[in-house]
Order: sequence, then structure tokens, then C-alpha cells
Amino acid sequence: MLVSSRRRLTFEVLIVLGLSLGQSAVYSVVQLLDKMSRAPLAQGTSTLNRQQSSREYFDLTYQLLDIVFALVPVLLVIYFLTDHRRTASEGLPSSGSAFRKLGLDLSRPGRDILHGLGLAALIGVPSLGLYAAGRALGITTAIIPSALDAYWWTVPVLVLSAVRHGLVEEVIVVGYLLDRFGKFGWSVPAAIGASALLRGTYHLYQGFGPFIGNVVMGIVFAWLYTRTRRVMPLVIAHALLDTVAFVGFSLFGRAVGLG
Repeated sequence: MLVSSRRRLTFEVLIVLGLSLGQSAVYSVVQLLDKMSRAPLAQGTSTLNRQQSSREYFDLTYQLLDIVFALVPVLLVIYFLTDHRRTASEGLPSSGSAFRKLGLDLSRPGRDILHGLGLAALIGVPSLGLYAAGRALGITTAIIPSALDAYWWTVPVLVLSAVRHGLVEEVIVVGYLLDRFGKFGWSVPAAIGASALLRGTYHLYQGFGPFIGNVVMGIVFAWLYTRTRRVMPLVIAHALLDTVAFVGFSLFGRAVGLG
């Protein structure tokens, strides 16, 4: 029974990753090899939010569809982590709720926001230095956070995209994987290392600098999760970091000579 359960969980993890960030990691490695075989990485570019149509409202539609469907694996993870064996009385939420298990709820909004702001500051400033160092060393591509045209909906869509990235990455790579790695019998350091390595790998298309930076970020985020069992501050921090990058570049990038 234990072997069967472990095999089922292994297939479950492979399916979740194959539908989400594991797939991204594979594509990222191939994209890195493609860029390196064309020219030095310093001459390459990585665009994070691409225009998908030259027609304004079709582009908006494609952007929103991308965001919605990217969240489906998050819903799948929530379903897998919910304890369906427990029944709630009188229609109240079950104590087996995945939202409660992950700490993805509004039970501590003030503290979660403060922790998220602190994490964003802790990660954001060193990330800029690491990006500059990577560019100087020629191991990082030029990163273009947004290539969307300036429509009335551009900023809201970029904010939604940032929230999407925060939810997908932190819920799956931290909350879900650490739970499943624990059930595999992995030690906490091994689980944190695997989670962080995956995070770095699906950023490899940007170069080796972002790979290193995201591995470090992954170690910090995963370690904090093991201490607090709350993924909400991680989602807030990640969404803030991406919002500043996406929206700041979209509004001011060309004004300061970027893009």
C-alpha cells in the first residue's frame, strides 16, 4: 500500500510539473542552448511579457487567457492537497482545506503584507546587483520585462501577470512540492534544494545570473515556508517584485533608455 501510494504521488508530481513549471524548466534549458549556440549570452535578450497580437483587443484577450489558464495547475494543486476524506458539518469549510494547509488565506493579512514587503526588499535590491554583475560578466541576457504596447489595459494586465507568477511559482514550487517531498521521506534541506534548483532552472533562458539569483531566492523562500507554513507572504513578495519590474519598465523604461 505504501509503495502504491508513493508511486501515485510520484505520478501526481510529474503531471503537475509537466503541466506547469517543469515544462517551463525544460523549455528554458532548450532556449538557453539555442541562445548560446547563436551568439554570446550578453548579446541575447529575454522578453517576459510579449505582445501576442498587433490588434489591441485581441492582444488583451490573449493576455487574459494566458493568465487564466496558467492558474489551472494551481487549482489542480489545491485539489490534490485538500483532504477530501474529511467532511465539514453544516456546509462549513473542512479542516482539510488546502488553503489553510498552505497558509494561502486571509487569516493574518497585516502580518503577511509586512512580511511580503520585507521579503521583496530583501530579494529585490540584491537581484538588481546580480543582474548588473551578470551583464558585465556576459552570462546574462538583456531582460525586457514588458514588450506590450501602451494601451489603457497594459498596466492592469501587467499587475495581473505579476500576481499570476506569484501564485503559480510559490504555491507549486514551495507549498506543493515541499509537502510532496516530505511525503517521499526527503530531508528538509534536500527538499529545499530541489525546490530552489527547479526555480533556478525555469529561469535559465535569461542566463546564468538569473539562474543563480533565483536559486538563492528559492532557498530563502522555501526555508521561510518551513518555518512559518504560510505561502501568502511569498506570493505577496513575488507579486510585488514582478509588478515593480513589469510596470516600472512599461512606464519608464524608454524614458531612461531601456527597451
